[in-house]
Amino acid sequence: MRVSLLQCQSSRDVNSNLAFIKSQLELLDVDKQAHLVVLPECALLFGGHESHQAAVAKAHNHSELQLALAALAKQFSVTMVAGTIPITAEDGRLYSRSYVFGPQGQVLGHYDKMHLFDVDVADGTRTYRESDTFCPGDKISVIDTPFGKVGIAICYDLRFADLFRAMSLAGADIIAIPAAFTKVTGAAHWQVLLQARAIENQCYIAAAAQWGQHNKGSRETWGQSMVVDPWGSIVAEKAQGTGWLSTEIDLTASGPIKQNMPVQNHNRFAAPKLN
Repeated sequence: MRVSLLQCQSSRDVNSNLAFIKSQLELLDVDKQAHLVVLPECALLFGGHESHQAAVAKAHNHSELQLALAALAKQFSVTMVAGTIPITAEDGRLYSRSYVFGPQGQVLGHYDKMHLFDVDVADGTRTYRESDTFCPGDKISVIDTPFGKVGIAICYDLRFADLFRAMSLAGADIIAIPAAFTKVTGAAHWQVLLQARAIENQCYIAAAAQWGQHNKGSRETWGQSMVVDPWGSIVAEKAQGTGWLSTEIDLTASGPIKQNMPVQNHNRFAAPKLN
């Protein structure tokens, strides 16, 4: 199957971001084989005050952003992990939600970001408090697609190995990670964490990232979109710039690795459970 990750430099202009994604899909070599497209976190709206997210947030199946991305998946006949968009939550905040759309634009499933980025970073933004605006999700998502089971994690989730183990135990063949790692944290930890999650769970990792300076330099992200195989080897990466990273993968490659080194069977710790 083919995996295509879109590296973006998204802004606060939803229409401009949507036009960029469509223009890139027009360049993609889509054929009849299984094709998974992964967009980065905040692909349609990035940066600015969090009130901008609230201004475009709507309920499930009523979001113009959801419908626009579903329409693109249908137009280009791809299975799409559609980055993240804000969806209204019951407590008055928002979910940072990643939808998975099928080739007919149908919703195959979704995942709400579980771990929120409430940290201090030595960069121009310095303080990040996602929980002021967003509500954490409360379930893992391993979604049936035309070519296998796709697990979803979002950006900061990458630091929490239990989430990935839970998806692996639920049968994930590949785990997609829409992300917008800061330049500081990305330089330090992005690659090693992606390879560790692939090695620990003996599955493919497909991580699509934001890159570069956004909104006249008010935010800067790391990039380095990457596909890692079940042995931890980097299959393909795009260090900088915007555009596609596309590669062929074989989801059956994990079988011999799991047979020869059955780490899940050897693990003496209980399976992870949500608090």
